[in-house]
Amino acid sequence: MVGTMAKIDDSVKKKVPELRFPGFTDDWEERKLGELTTSFSGGTPSAGNSSYYKGDIPFIRSGEINSDKTELFLTEAGLKSSSAKMVSVGDILYALYGATSGEVGISQINGAINQAILAIKPCDGYNSHFLMQWLKLKKQKIIDQYLQGGQGNLSGSIVKNLVLKVPNFEEQKKIGAFFKQLDDTITLHQRKLDLLKEQKKGYLQKMFPKNGEKVPELRFAGFADDWEERKLKELGEIQTGNTPPTSDSDNYSLDGVLWVTPTDIKSLVISNTAKKLSQVGVTKARIAKAGSILVTSIASIGKNTLLRMDAGFNQQINSLTPTSENDSYFLLTQSEKWSEKMKQTAASATMQIVNKTDFSNISTYVPVHKEEQEKIGAFFKQLDDTIDLHQRKLDLLKEQKKGFLQKMFI
Repeated sequence: MVGTMAKIDDSVKKKVPELRFPGFTDDWEERKLGELTTSFSGGTPSAGNSSYYKGDIPFIRSGEINSDKTELFLTEAGLKSSSAKMVSVGDILYALYGATSGEVGISQINGAINQAILAIKPCDGYNSHFLMQWLKLKKQKIIDQYLQGGQGNLSGSIVKNLVLKVPNFEEQKKIGAFFKQLDDTITLHQRKLDLLKEQKKGYLQKMFPKNGEKVPELRFAGFADDWEERKLKELGEIQTGNTPPTSDSDNYSLDGVLWVTPTDIKSLVISNTAKKLSQVGVTKARIAKAGSILVTSIASIGKNTLLRMDAGFNQQINSLTPTSENDSYFLLTQSEKWSEKMKQTAASATMQIVNKTDFSNISTYVPVHKEEQEKIGAFFKQLDDTIDLHQRKLDLLKEQKKGFLQKMFI
């Protein structure tokens, strides 16, 4: 009996969402998007005519639907000569072509659109933020249905014929406002994160010597000596990894010693891996000690990470285990500069690879006193931890939004 009931429930189409603001109880109504909106796409003035460009009308292209800036501007003549059309702040902009197909946003500026964008204006009684979030939620479904294998383009008629369920205007407004606030919070966190990354870039340039110089522009008080040039092999022990036979399952286990491949290097400090080495595997692998820096040396050259614990690593990675006179986090921060040298080395080789010898001979400048290394290392560790915290907050907000979209729409 339970089985039959479940089947009946499955076949009854949902008329209300799982999560709802209090005070709303009516069923949602099924409509076509074209019945609730008017829509049009734009065009592009001839690129060969310079009198059509560099005017003061922002020309929005599909990669710019969520931006308040455009790269190109049209003149009045450019607008009149083509089928480019004007949109206003608050219109829904929907990308029809190419890599951005199915992306959607709310116009932040008054400007003209090209043929790759569909402008959607809700009729009275329909809320643009509600409709835009519904299109966001259904993006993958729309692409899978109309762009098999990523080929082809979406069109105005496809979009107009999309079927959705909508509540009354008051409930739409509440849902739209809720998601707008969530999007604004996500944007704010994204901006903070971008700003922190920019600040780190600036500090990297100022707190390490520029090419041909022996002291950095910005320095902790109390240090005045020139930095000294050293080869990586002088700063610690260098190893290239190896792989215990994967055909022998005894070499790997679910909860053994970390086993690092390039795909496991996703952040500056590594604390987990997809696969682990068993006690047997450890005897056949090359192990780097906690505090070692791993740097990829084939294909995606120059990805780097610091080990919190001992770990095995494969032959696509070189490791540097610093001597007691050198600070791990200082060298990790500096390894972003080694990456450039490694890419140059690899580019001149027939195979895109940086072998152990080439890696060992990369030269770099280091402070004479370990204390200065430690201060710089601690400064960047704090900055990286803050960046990591903001990244996690941002990822969490995006996950929460995904959950709310699924529960608050049908």
